[in-house]
Formats: sequence, structure tokens, C-alpha cells
Amino acid sequence: MSTVSEITHDSAVAVSPTSPDDGLSPAELARKHGLEVSGARVGLGDYVRQMWGRRHFILAFSQAKLTAQYSQAKLGQLWQVATPLLNAAVYFFIFGLLLGGRGGLENEQYIPFLVTGVFVFTFTQNSAMAGVRAISGNLGLVRALHFPRASLPISFSLQQLQQLLFSMIVLLVVLLGFGHFPDLSWLLIVPVLLLQFVFNTGVALIMARMGSKTPDLAQLLPFVLRTWMYASGVMYPLEHMLNKAGAHSWVSDVLLANPAAVYMDLMRYALIDGLPQALPPHVWALALGWAVLVGVGGFVYFWKAEEQYGRG
Repeated sequence: MSTVSEITHDSAVAVSPTSPDDGLSPAELARKHGLEVSGARVGLGDYVRQMWGRRHFILAFSQAKLTAQYSQAKLGQLWQVATPLLNAAVYFFIFGLLLGGRGGLENEQYIPFLVTGVFVFTFTQNSAMAGVRAISGNLGLVRALHFPRASLPISFSLQQLQQLLFSMIVLLVVLLGFGHFPDLSWLLIVPVLLLQFVFNTGVALIMARMGSKTPDLAQLLPFVLRTWMYASGVMYPLEHMLNKAGAHSWVSDVLLANPAAVYMDLMRYALIDGLPQALPPHVWALALGWAVLVGVGGFVYFWKAEEQYGRG
């Protein structure tokens, strides 16, 4: 009996092959057989090339969102212009009439000054608000299709640029109505909008990554943006108000250099004749610096979490 048992045991050992993969961790086993993580982040250069390949999707998606934005409203796309104009009317009543915040500007200058500031800041504000929901509000699309996720916040920022271009038609009518006629300086609109678009896209990308992990950020962001609006001189000449309040010089320098104020100043001085204070020469450098820093930095920041979007 013992002999039969020993033979049976030896046979069992002989037919139990030892796999060369034994003892390897799952990650090591995947690498050995050439397996890759689904949705893994590609290199930055490849990612940019993928984005360029999706350029038609980005444009079409932004146009579709723009069309659908007011599809349920009877006035439709007119609300793209009516909303900032109504805001400007409220600000004119409160800051221009009740609080005396026009800084010595007559109506011929203050109203174009105010409308320009509202339109330009709304561009940045809406880009940030759209960006914070770009991933968390489109999880079905993110989980169903494989594409560079940066396409979503970029398309939302492009949507806001198209909306601003509609508003610029009304802004030009306001300028003409108050005696500000076309000049060579109006050509500066193009580089100003281009720089602001790059900056806003960076903001949208940053907000998209943060909002994908913290959806409650969408509830907090309006309060942050409202504070930013008051600190940027949308409704009043910022430098005049700072001097009136006796603010320290470093506080004035920080507020005047903030990107929202910089892009508004450039647009106002390009369009409105006779503003009392000259445009500082370093403002263009600030506008370019903010666009590069936030635009490029925001893109890289978003790309670094590419494989995390839509998971969990």
C-alpha cells in the first residue's frame, strides 16, 4: 500500500507544471505580456496631436452647445446679448447713479466703459463656470467614448468666445451711439480677444480638473467670481476707486495687474476715446504673460490627470 501511495504522490508532483509567471505581481505580469492600462495618459506631444485631430469635433461641439443654450427660451439667442446688457443697466443704476462710482466720467464715456467691462468680464466668468462642469456634467460622454478630455473645456471656452462675438455687435452699436467711431486702435480687439481666449481656456481647463474631483466647487465658484468682479473694476475705474479708498501701493499694483482688469483695460483703451488715464506700457506684457502662464500651465495641469477623468 505504501508503494502505491508513493507512486501516486510522485505522479501528482510530476503532472503539476510550474508556470514561469508564478510569483509575478499583476503589474509585472501585464508588462511582461505587453498589456497597457486602458485610457492611460499619452505623452504631451502625442496629446497635442490628438487634440489637433479632434479640432472639428471641438468646433462642432461648441456650436451645438451654443445653439442649445437658450433653445427653451422664446427669445432664443437674443439672451446671449440681453443678459449682459441687463447686468450693465443694473450696475449703471447702482454704481453710476446711486454710489457715484463713475470716477468723473461723463455718460458718453462711462456707459461704453461699463458695457465693455461687463462683456469682457462675462467672457472670463462664463468660461470658468462652464469649465468647472465640463467633465462632471458630461460623464456619459467621457465614459462612453475615447477622446482627449481637454476637448470638452476647450470647446466650452470656444463657445463663450462665439457668444462674446455676438455681444461685440451690440457693443459697437453702443460705442457709435455715444460718439466713439472706428479708429485704427479698434484693430487691437483681435490680439486682446486672442490673448484673453487663451487665458480663459487655461482657466476652464484648471476648473475642469478641479471640478471633476470636487463637484461642489460649482456651487462655490460664483462667490469667488463675484469677488473677482468687484476687485477688477468692472463697474468703475479701478485706479480711481483705489486712490479714493487710500489703498496701499502694493494693493493697487496687485489689483491693477490681475488678468481680468488687464484685459478690460486693453479693450477699453482700444475702443473708447478720451479716457482720462493713459494705458501703462507694461499692460501688454501682463496680458501676454497671463495668457502663456495660465493657458499653457492649465493645459499641462489638466493633461496630467487625463487617465482619471470619468473613473470612480
